[in-house]
Amino acid sequence: MRMYFIPRFLRFIYANKAIWKIPSRRKIIYLTFDDGPTSAITPWILDSLAQYNARATFFCVGDNVVKHAEIFNQITDRGHSVGNHSFHHLNGWKTRADKYLEDVLEAADVIPGKLFRPPYGRIRFSQSRLLNDLGYKIILWTVLSYDFDKHLDLETAWQKIVKHTSPGSIIVFHDHQKAFENLKELLPKTLKYYSKKGFVFEKISL
Repeated sequence: MRMYFIPRFLRFIYANKAIWKIPSRRKIIYLTFDDGPTSAITPWILDSLAQYNARATFFCVGDNVVKHAEIFNQITDRGHSVGNHSFHHLNGWKTRADKYLEDVLEAADVIPGKLFRPPYGRIRFSQSRLLNDLGYKIILWTVLSYDFDKHLDLETAWQKIVKHTSPGSIIVFHDHQKAFENLKELLPKTLKYYSKKGFVFEKISL
């Protein structure tokens, strides 16, 4: 079953290690984008966000930052925040803790700040503990859009987003080619729908 939201038992297990939602009494949503920057898609995302004066957080892969440094700079120049998504997009469940930390720190050479999202959402306790000790805030999500799924039913995905999004929710979209067709439908729809409901879109700055 696809996890458009995080099950309660996982929230409980990682309660002290990661952030799933940022509680707020205000109508705030935190849009996040994983895996970029990319030359074809990031500029489109930035322009789409600008139409609604929306701010977002981009969890970037270090290797992509090196390849697309100019686009990476556009993200921060336009008022958004960035986070570390490792240098080589490592799966934490399949990587030794020391190698995982080494890869994150390599990405830290080109990605400022202390926000981190584990690729695939997969991270071991030992890895999370090492990162927490270094001051990193591990950001997971409230709602996963599944925009990367080429078999995605867009209407089902949209209804799941609406069902599980509330003030303080963190929504994940993806900044890469295989997600783009779905992203072109879901992101504008999300921006328009929640703007009409009085929500604002803010970047994560913890």
